Amino acid sequence: MERRVRASFVMKIVTSHQMRELDRRTIHEAGVPGKTLMERAGAGTVSVMEDTFGVMKGKTVTIFCGKGNNGGDGFVVAGLLRQKRSNVQVCLLAQARDLKGDAKLMYQRFVKEAGRSKVVSNPSPDRAHRLVRDSHVLVDALLGTGTSAPVTGPYQGAIQAMNLSGAPIVAVDLPSGIDADNGDTLGTAIQADLTVTFGHPKLGLFLGSGIDHAGRVHCVDIGIPNQYVEDLSVSIEMLTPTMIRPWLPKRPASSHKGTFGHAGLIAGSSGKSGAAALAAKAALRAGAGLVTVATPSSVQASVASGVPEVMTLPLPETADHTLSRDALPILQPFLQSRSSIGIGPGLSTQAETAGVVRTLIDQCDRPLIIDADALNALAGHTSLLRSRPISPILTPHPGEMARLLGESTASAVNRNRLGIARDFARAHSSVVVLKGARTIVAHPEGATSISPTGNPGMATAGTGDVLTGILTGLLAQGVSPWEAAQSGVFLHGLAGDLAARVYGYPSLMAGDLLASLPQAITQVLHALPSDRQAVP
Repeated sequence: MERRVRASFVMKIVTSHQMRELDRRTIHEAGVPGKTLMERAGAGTVSVMEDTFGVMKGKTVTIFCGKGNNGGDGFVVAGLLRQKRSNVQVCLLAQARDLKGDAKLMYQRFVKEAGRSKVVSNPSPDRAHRLVRDSHVLVDALLGTGTSAPVTGPYQGAIQAMNLSGAPIVAVDLPSGIDADNGDTLGTAIQADLTVTFGHPKLGLFLGSGIDHAGRVHCVDIGIPNQYVEDLSVSIEMLTPTMIRPWLPKRPASSHKGTFGHAGLIAGSSGKSGAAALAAKAALRAGAGLVTVATPSSVQASVASGVPEVMTLPLPETADHTLSRDALPILQPFLQSRSSIGIGPGLSTQAETAGVVRTLIDQCDRPLIIDADALNALAGHTSLLRSRPISPILTPHPGEMARLLGESTASAVNRNRLGIARDFARAHSSVVVLKGARTIVAHPEGATSISPTGNPGMATAGTGDVLTGILTGLLAQGVSPWEAAQSGVFLHGLAGDLAARVYGYPSLMAGDLLASLPQAITQVLHALPSDRQAVP
């Protein structure tokens, strides 16, 4: 049950069918016995449990096993925990005679070492409730990735008992009752605190209810050959520190501020100077050498005093103190003299301003981020995106994406976040960052990434402005739009996760992300390849 470090390990996100194919090829073509994969999965689960909950010696752990391979993984976990002197009890929701193949082998191995008294077959509801009530940790190894029908009967009762127990729950591979492909809840589902998934993360962990039920996710490398993964028609990757680290700009000793580009931000209006300030600070924190904020003249002093490290360019404004069309002669040379442009934070939806935004998008030939009110200005005018020399990065939340699509509500977007992001990117030659729980990044040629970072505390004003600044800063340093989008999204979420450890979710503010961004960047730069990858 050795642990391997493979620097080339690529974290693809797979469907249940694709994972079964990977398992099949690994067993039949690479010659790795199924029981070896099962042993590696169980060993990885126990290792992550120790990392999360500390030494397991003396702790009471109840493992709920089904009759399939997921249950076999559970018996491996049970045996290893027993070796570590945990007080282990297994609830098998079947009879021993129902077990087959590797699952039967792992059951027999466990019983030989621990005795039959440590396995309760088909426990009554009362027995199940007593066991979970007395447990320090629960392990869900009931249902695997092949489940697609509603959960009923004893399995439903076991899931409900675990969820009501108050004890932390570790899901093996996937929370039981969650569809592995779309994240839907199949009637009832485990509310896991920790999910340890094997080989490659399952798509359902990043979509729908799967996000809420998975808890913290770790992926354990069980030795699936990379070539088999590359042979699949998989175009979805999970962002990891080791993946994005090579994309972050180096800082040679001979550097000066001009080395790292000049980011330009077109942002702000009366009452919304904070959006411009947050984006400007984020661009600097992301490493841009210089940052200039072009903003309505009545807002300029506020932005300048709030961020003394940036330059400002006051612009003609409308009677509503928003960007006016008279600003265009000033902004056109501004576009040409900047390494990257971010447009949208706090600009307002005022009609004249929206027209200015569309003109600027049409004329800009620099790496470009389009966010917030600039996205709203594009509604009904998305054809402007298709003729750009460099793919722009769009950063809509579901409501803004709905407006770009001509939909009345965000619900249509949320029902198919992955497909909509991918289709829009292809149709409009753009890199799409569809924000939300598990932000999706889509490439114009169809590749897609999902970020495991971020948390509910980031659902607060200003965090999107921070993301825009990070992306603009990375583009200013010469990072490509695709790599900047992926890196920026991961760092943004990681900064939020680090800040949440200090402030918690309810109290988190956008400024807290800015304060944690340097730590996030440093953490990624010092990341080492690992056989486990965690969702922070």
